[in-house]
Amino acid sequence: MPASTSRASVLFAVATLLIAMSSYQLGAALAKQLFPAVGAQGATACRLGLGALILLLVRRPWRRWQRGRDLRALWGYGLAIGAMNLVFYMSLRTVPLGIAVALEFTGPLALALFGSRRLQDFVWIALVVAGLLLLLPLRGQAHALDPVGVMYALAAGVGWACYIVLGQRAGAEHGGDAVTWGTSIAALVAIPVGVAHAGSALFNPALLPFALGVAVLSSALPYSLEMIALTRLPTRSFGTLLSLEPAIAALVGVALLGEHLSLLQWLAIVAIIVAAAGTAVSVRRPVVEPLVN
Repeated sequence: MPASTSRASVLFAVATLLIAMSSYQLGAALAKQLFPAVGAQGATACRLGLGALILLLVRRPWRRWQRGRDLRALWGYGLAIGAMNLVFYMSLRTVPLGIAVALEFTGPLALALFGSRRLQDFVWIALVVAGLLLLLPLRGQAHALDPVGVMYALAAGVGWACYIVLGQRAGAEHGGDAVTWGTSIAALVAIPVGVAHAGSALFNPALLPFALGVAVLSSALPYSLEMIALTRLPTRSFGTLLSLEPAIAALVGVALLGEHLSLLQWLAIVAIIVAAAGTAVSVRRPVVEPLVN
């Protein structure tokens, strides 16, 4: 692949990832509006169930199915999506959006740490760590955080790391259809939990516009865009670029949920943005060729 083509592919992947992260956080803010009616479990079921239905109708992946493909990474990818979303929404019941995403980001951050080799990589990661330390209320406010919500957010971080690793493998094997199949598998995890918790309230027609918005903003659109980035960026670079996620979540929390930030938390956002930009500039080539499907 020529250098100019490779660079264009990387920049395109970075742009799609930025749009995906913004969409995801807008969807998370909208999902919190469903919590009083159907709970976090019901909101997860709406999001993944409708998201899977939209993707199946648009993509119709069964037309391109080939026998003999490895299904282990695909099932692992789908189960990671389902578990990650369920525990993340559970954390949002008691933990502010920006802080929950910062805690969840420990998963991608661990991937970035494990995959680093160059000195400049550690500079960007150090900025991310500094930003997260400033973003989290560690000085005199930690008691205000619900420990159960914190554990749910950290569990979502484990799921996020699995999602990145398995998503690359599933994308290499199944192309763009991996998102559709993965989301469908995730729906198999979330829907029974949501129905068991919310019951008939889950099928209230008045909730459909909110549920559709959450499904599109938090599943169908961002997962499709992230798969483009996953197949064009190294795992380390993808994980570190996701450092923008807490910053975007904090901004959405301020704008839509009334979650105010301190000066130190705004400084944290700047540190995280600088780290993500530095990582984007330092990316030289993707690990795999772009997939066409």
